[in-house]
Amino acid sequence: MLRETFNEVAQLYDRARPRYPRALIEELARVADLGPDSRVLEVASGTGQLTVPLAEFGCRITAVELGPAMATVARRRLREFPRVDVEVADFEHWPLPREPFDLVVCATAYHWLDPATRVERTADALRPGGLFALVTTEHVAGGSTDFFARAQRCYERWDPATPPGLRLQDASEIATDTGELERGQRFGNVVATRYLQDITYCADEYIDVLLTYSGHRALDDTARQGLLTCVRELIETRHGGSVTKRYLHELIVATRL
Repeated sequence: MLRETFNEVAQLYDRARPRYPRALIEELARVADLGPDSRVLEVASGTGQLTVPLAEFGCRITAVELGPAMATVARRRLREFPRVDVEVADFEHWPLPREPFDLVVCATAYHWLDPATRVERTADALRPGGLFALVTTEHVAGGSTDFFARAQRCYERWDPATPPGLRLQDASEIATDTGELERGQRFGNVVATRYLQDITYCADEYIDVLLTYSGHRALDDTARQGLLTCVRELIETRHGGSVTKRYLHELIVATRL
């Protein structure tokens, strides 16, 4: 499965993937009133990109991660936080503890969960009045716009699944999707906030980021190497050795009814 490919590059994933904006972390801590009495469940915690800053608020966290290599990296990063437990398990089959949680969080991984069961299962893990915090990440127009337009030709050449003429959307054109939480009867008071983040990468750093994407890892070796070589040459010859990428992060918080 594509979601299992991240485990193959756990160290690279931890090094290359962007951290979440501090303003997003602080807003989540504020609305959830995080502190030593908070019981938090993190679903698909990866290598701890969100777990570490949440642990700094002193809360008790159970982090459930499918990939054993990802979990190993997370445990190393979290060793100074004794109130955090990292469990290797598939959340969809993980036995929920009897005592419900105050907060369930899932960052940039909710799309990997089964749409038929993920809302119910998340609600079942929460106490009434508890919060579900969903963090999404989108790649949007901005930063080195000329580079991303030119890089599309690399994708069209080496990845046959690439739609012709595909371009990144502006953040203002991307609608917040809260319908799944609002349609059911398990959650209410759904609130979304947005955060933009620009990160500048040298060629090596940008290639590392691409190597953590499941779609890139799914390409055969020849196509993947051709794509990465094309992108690297573009950065080094046309863009002075570095490019800036814009990310849109959304924090969507819903209250368990």
